[in-house]
Amino acid sequence: MAGRVIQGVFYSFPIMAGLISLRSVSLGFGGPPVLDGIDLRIEAGERLCLLGRNGEGKSTLLKLIAGELRPEDGEIHRQRGLRIASLAQEAPAELTCTVYDVVAGGLGEVGELLSRHQHLSQDIAGGRADLLKALNSVQQALEAAGGWRLGQRVETMLTRFGLEAAAGFSQLSGGLKRRALLARALISEPDLLLLDEPTNHLDIDAIRWLEDFLLTYRGALFFITHDRALIKRLATRIVELDRGQLTSWPGDYGKYLERKQAALETEAARDALFDKKLAQEERWIRQGIKARRTRNEGRVRALKALREQRGQRRTRAGSARLRLDEGELSGKLVLEAEGVSFGHDDKLIIRDFSTLILRGDKIGIIGPNGSGKTTLIDLLLGRLAPREGRVRMGTKLKIAYFDQHRAQLQEARSIIDNVADGSDRVTVNGQPRHVISYLQDFLFSPQRARTPVSALSGGERNRLLLAKLFARPSNLLVMDEPTNDLDIETLELLEERLVAYKGTLLLVSHDRDFIDNVVTSTLVLEGNGRVAEYVGGYQDWLRQRPLDSPEETPAKREAGTRPGSRVRQRRKLGYKEQRELEALPAAIERMEQEVERLQREMARPAFYQREAGAIAEDKKRLSTLEHELAAAYERWEFLERIREETQAG
Repeated sequence: MAGRVIQGVFYSFPIMAGLISLRSVSLGFGGPPVLDGIDLRIEAGERLCLLGRNGEGKSTLLKLIAGELRPEDGEIHRQRGLRIASLAQEAPAELTCTVYDVVAGGLGEVGELLSRHQHLSQDIAGGRADLLKALNSVQQALEAAGGWRLGQRVETMLTRFGLEAAAGFSQLSGGLKRRALLARALISEPDLLLLDEPTNHLDIDAIRWLEDFLLTYRGALFFITHDRALIKRLATRIVELDRGQLTSWPGDYGKYLERKQAALETEAARDALFDKKLAQEERWIRQGIKARRTRNEGRVRALKALREQRGQRRTRAGSARLRLDEGELSGKLVLEAEGVSFGHDDKLIIRDFSTLILRGDKIGIIGPNGSGKTTLIDLLLGRLAPREGRVRMGTKLKIAYFDQHRAQLQEARSIIDNVADGSDRVTVNGQPRHVISYLQDFLFSPQRARTPVSALSGGERNRLLLAKLFARPSNLLVMDEPTNDLDIETLELLEERLVAYKGTLLLVSHDRDFIDNVVTSTLVLEGNGRVAEYVGGYQDWLRQRPLDSPEETPAKREAGTRPGSRVRQRRKLGYKEQRELEALPAAIERMEQEVERLQREMARPAFYQREAGAIAEDKKRLSTLEHELAAAYERWEFLERIREETQAG
């Protein structure tokens, strides 16, 4: 292993040539360097995840590797014959062609010939005999280019990715667009695949499909993502872009976090020692004429060098400081739905849905794109009237709504005006603050705060919408996909704030780690209008879901596998179920004792004199235990019923 010292810390790099090597590469677009003498090597079969804050230059680095940009300094060496393909962060809006055209487009000129041949064939089949001459010409060109073999590859890709050739690309869901663009990228059989935020706007099913596919991909991967679950499952090495420098962290994401924290602590200690020495020398120079005597000229020159070194230091940007204005407490009952159904024409989107949401609940909502998550929220908030059933809203509700499309932001107005609406102050938790100071908490500099919204990146827009919402008192926070485009550090801070939030939260998200870390229960749209409620987050749902859940593999799905049908089909318990039934009474007793203990603690006045985080943690623990206890009773009754029916039969 070779290495270099960056910010006083030694970082290692592999010395093999690899598929592609970057050596001392710099790029600054005429300003401060975005990439400042970076080194990187990517080996065959590696799966590298590129991390860094928003605006650090991650997408710029991908474009350099893809050959779309050239470095201002340094060298990029590519293995001879290296094939690189990219999957952009956003689907091109201008693509109005068919899915076949999109996928075949990855083959360049031959792909254009294949698309032309397909369209001509369809038109001739529709009665356009005048196109026969043009079709013959395209066929000859395909034969000369060996295009028929590549045409078979297009058909194979379409089948493999479950895509309909004749479908219009612009009419596809976000997940299917991603599949089509991935098929386009892979059809050239690249040695290196570059992915920029591949999970953005995908639902959980599509993300899991993408993960499974990429795990079997034989080429090298270099990807940017804020999806921590994806990083944990895919990455074999982490590389991080921080203040223009690129560092390599072999191993998984957990090891990266440990080593990164240690490196930051080392850097902070080194900088503190340097600043102390500089301060001592500054005090010495201010003593006057004796400092400039000939025998001290060397010390003066050393001081100048220290000043230059300090001036060149690129300090780490501050972290966002997110604070919510929680306002007054709502009533204990927040929302109640009883037998709610809703649909359009003959299609039911929500069927016979009931739930009770109390103050302090944090509810996750997950389901495929287009399944009705936003409709469910609109029903709960009274924006839509149910076809059947009723919805009751609690008292003293102050609702803040985070819209994934950011429709609340006015494009032509500045960041300041979007938050303060023409004023120079905002009031947060009853305290007036200057809007510039408040926006700095969300990482907007005074100069950037005067920028119109139309010039902001996706991550900046999300931070701006958070700033706008958090400046207003709320006790019911509704967040529809708040994690898109946020860097991991801001995500983790947002998690902390939402966990400590005393109000009620409705959270729509496809970020599995985010759901697991925040919510206390989850509403899952399971298809055919069914909305089921599960204790805990995403991983808890995986453990509790019925066997015919959409995420089960076809091999595991059989007709009649709902709990009721299992009783009829299998008249006796398996060995594991027998052991489970035997262990459940003791487990239920332990949970009941823990629930009683927590309830006694909460009845004591001293309980509410502790830190807010500890109080919230105990409340969350009690809520989780109560749900788990109810689930354990239900499971015990279910297994006991099977045992009794077996004995009776």
